[in-house]
Amino acid sequence: MKAHLLSSVALSAIPLHTSAFAALPRVAESSVFFPLHVSAGRDETDDVGGSGNGGGVTSIDVSDLGLTMADLDKQIPIHDFSFESSGYQSTSRIPDVNDSGCFWSENPEDVDVTLRIPGLRGQPAEALSVLFSTTTVSVTAFGRTVWSCIQMGISDTDDCTFLTEEGEDGIPIIQLNVKKRDTEERWGGFVLQIGEDSIL
Repeated sequence: MKAHLLSSVALSAIPLHTSAFAALPRVAESSVFFPLHVSAGRDETDDVGGSGNGGGVTSIDVSDLGLTMADLDKQIPIHDFSFESSGYQSTSRIPDVNDSGCFWSENPEDVDVTLRIPGLRGQPAEALSVLFSTTTVSVTAFGRTVWSCIQMGISDTDDCTFLTEEGEDGIPIIQLNVKKRDTEERWGGFVLQIGEDSIL
């Protein structure tokens, strides 16, 4: 009698619209649900699946993508995609001056740089040269260092090249190709700091 009474109490706790033998739908392990909207003043637990008529959460089933939660934790290999970024930087040592004299374009292997340094106005392109080190670049005019900078990353000096040519307004153009030592490192620019020995 006592066991019969307990089972009656247990059955009475089940809501009237739910059968004691009804099984809830199973959600695949790879399913991921994204809530899209929550109504103000509603309890999110009222309708988690979004199938009711007044629930506060709407969900999207993306199980057909074949992803698992473990897939979301994996790191993206750097070699599975490539990037290219570019921008302008100042060549002046004066903090308030932005002459946009350095244009850089970066890809995974190297950084292409075009320098138009206003202080070199009037200097012949053939008198200019560039000295590369692993962390710096120096521009010389007639053998004397007139401008230098610290790079954003470390370069492979054996594969760095330069070219000088005459430019508009008497400002020579210096083109650099700086090979990165670590191809997985992203510089995000070229000039980290203008060198202390720059006289321009």
